[in-house]
Amino acid sequence: MPENDGVSERHVLVLPDRDAAEEVAEELPARFGVAEEPQLVRNALAGEDDAEDAQWLVVVEDPEGRLDSSALDELAAEYEGWLEAP
Repeated sequence: MPENDGVSERHVLVLPDRDAAEEVAEELPARFGVAEEPQLVRNALAGEDDAEDAQWLVVVEDPEGRLDSSALDELAAEYEGWLEAP
């Protein structure tokens, strides 16, 4: 039995702003065949109240564990972001 059987993997891409996060979320289905719509989450930096200082997260569920982490990291990097390590 596979170790990850029945457990959905989750990938979190960190982007510098909402526009970048929305663009990445739009690209995911075409590039990776992601069926479930990614979640966009505002992540304010510690101690910052200004919306300009917020990062945005794109949360991608990967129930079959088939998404390539390095390819996701490359996509995020195109928008000055990165893939958060699990």
